[in-house]
Amino acid sequence: MVAADVPIGDRIRHYRGGRRQDAVAGLVGISPDYLSQIERGLKVPSLPILYALAQELGVPAAALLSEQAPVEAEAADTAEAAVGRAFLGFGPPRSAPPVAAAVLRDRVEAAWWSWQTSGTRFTDASTTLPGLVADVEHAVRNARVSSDADERRAVLRAAADLYCLLRSYLRRTGRVDLATIAADRAKRAAEDADDPLRIAAAQWNLGHVLLAAGQPAEAEELALRAAEEVMTARLPEVEQAAMAGALHLVAVVGAARRRRWWEARDRLMRHAAEVARQVSDTSNVAWTVFGPTNVALHALSIDMEAGETSEALNTADAIDTSALPSLEREFTFGMEVAACHSQRRDDAAALLALRDLEALAPEDLARTPLARQLVLTVIRRARAMHARQAEEMAERIGLV
Repeated sequence: MVAADVPIGDRIRHYRGGRRQDAVAGLVGISPDYLSQIERGLKVPSLPILYALAQELGVPAAALLSEQAPVEAEAADTAEAAVGRAFLGFGPPRSAPPVAAAVLRDRVEAAWWSWQTSGTRFTDASTTLPGLVADVEHAVRNARVSSDADERRAVLRAAADLYCLLRSYLRRTGRVDLATIAADRAKRAAEDADDPLRIAAAQWNLGHVLLAAGQPAEAEELALRAAEEVMTARLPEVEQAAMAGALHLVAVVGAARRRRWWEARDRLMRHAAEVARQVSDTSNVAWTVFGPTNVALHALSIDMEAGETSEALNTADAIDTSALPSLEREFTFGMEVAACHSQRRDDAAALLALRDLEALAPEDLARTPLARQLVLTVIRRARAMHARQAEEMAERIGLV
């Protein structure tokens, strides 16, 4: 079985197995070089050649076609679907007593901590979130009609934090539609709680949803406006600096996605880096992980996306991620280092970085499109020993 996102050329190589490339090409009636180009993704086979290859490899022609499975095809009883059902309103009866805000606060913080530090965070979240979402939703419904103003505000704060966590989880499980709703609910809950820190955090989360949805200009505009609002809000100095800096980083990514490299670098150094001097790497205000190291990671990202791989790897050498409170940011750092090695066609270094990432966060590696792409690239062009190791990794992460 081959995953839905594996390209045609890689499917052909997989089903060819140990058979010689020139032997298969000769039996199909094409040159070995042409088959090599097909397997490397440089050529797309015509339908007659595709059918001939399928017949020679002993598989249906459909097995060589690459298509993404539709979201609707997701099984209704999966753990991820259970999170979505809880989010959309499947929860305790309305007559059931709500969970106290203090208990919800502890559970939400524990869920955030697991999400940012666990190598099996997707499995952990799919176990924890359905019940937690249902309890928070139920508590919010009750709090909105409660006469206890302090309890109501505490519940809404817990809800805002949970919706921000849901935004991250839903986006990374491919549900950008639900992630958008989660970010909006976070903003509404924060506004109802009249909590400026959580309002800013909700806008930061909404900016990330816009980036994921392919709307970098909108994300940039929202983030810059929110950063200005934060600087006029009544917040402790560190919280104000961290949220303004985190929002500027969203704007930095937006500019980079639009290939405005100079603007991204200028904003990074003049705004984000400036306020990062006031924030410790371990502060993790509103779970944004903003601090000097996160600013350095964004500098690496800009260089990597701009194709300046030598500069990016030099930047990476100076970065120490050990103090970061987020495994996810450490994973992203390693992922971008692997991508830089791949851009330089250093497949051995790319494979080594991927193996380190697999040890660090195997579930993230299996779910990250760039990681899957890099594994396939090593298989296509690396020396035989490294290609075999990449093929074994492809099996472990569910590519084949």
